[in-house]
Amino acid sequence: MNYMIKTGKDVGQAMEEQLDMNQIVGSHHILMLCLDCLRYDAAVLEQEQGGTPNLNRYGNWRRCQAPGNFTYASHQAIFAGFFPVDEDVREMSHREKLFFSSDIGMGRKAPKEAFHFQGPNLVEGLERVGYETYCIGGVSFFDNRSAVGKVLPSYFMHCDWNPSFGPKVKDSATYQVDVALERLEECRVQQKRVMMYMNISALHYPNYFYIEGETKDNLACHRAALRYVDKELGRLFKGFQSLGDTFVICFSDHGTCYGEDGVWFHGVNHPNVLTVPYKHFVL
Repeated sequence: MNYMIKTGKDVGQAMEEQLDMNQIVGSHHILMLCLDCLRYDAAVLEQEQGGTPNLNRYGNWRRCQAPGNFTYASHQAIFAGFFPVDEDVREMSHREKLFFSSDIGMGRKAPKEAFHFQGPNLVEGLERVGYETYCIGGVSFFDNRSAVGKVLPSYFMHCDWNPSFGPKVKDSATYQVDVALERLEECRVQQKRVMMYMNISALHYPNYFYIEGETKDNLACHRAALRYVDKELGRLFKGFQSLGDTFVICFSDHGTCYGEDGVWFHGVNHPNVLTVPYKHFVL
């Protein structure tokens, strides 16, 4: 079924239809929003308890399988078009495909509803059809300070990172959104079509400082970090709305553990690491 642009109360209904990304690419700005490290259970609890009103406006979280168990692995898959997969999908051919490269896999035939990109990743593919591409970095894989930290940012035409964007800074999302809004204003003046990727680092460890008096990361602090991030996303969404119609892909690249089964953090194949929230919607 072709995707029809809908707003307000119709957004959730529209997203249950098969998206036709060929109607999105070229007509919409695109925001890829990674809430790095966000656990599915934390996202749903805040959704149900009203802790994330800005995200709640755009439908419920989908329970998905992460493409990797840490940031670098997941993003190499995601930038190749392999986003988190709905948990009940059992065959590769049944996964929803937003972007597709004919250079790899699945018969090398682009599904009708997917945008068929040219080049080594979807970021460069969007650049080739007229998008100005921006990366607002967060965790160290986007910091441009090491050889590894330069790989993912190199996919973009523009990349912003400074230490205030990192997970050790309590107000990191505030600083990230401030710079994102500056870039959007520049694009408004220059009348550019924007593709922006943001790696929100606040959910990552350390996050104990989001609850006063805590000295060790835990699920409650993780959820408090998400509530903080949601407040900042309100400003970001308004910025994109003022720029024009925007398609948002919002996801976690992996989850994390806080002592469950003796496991701490991520980089291992634990259910709390591999089960992630995902949604997409139109601003």
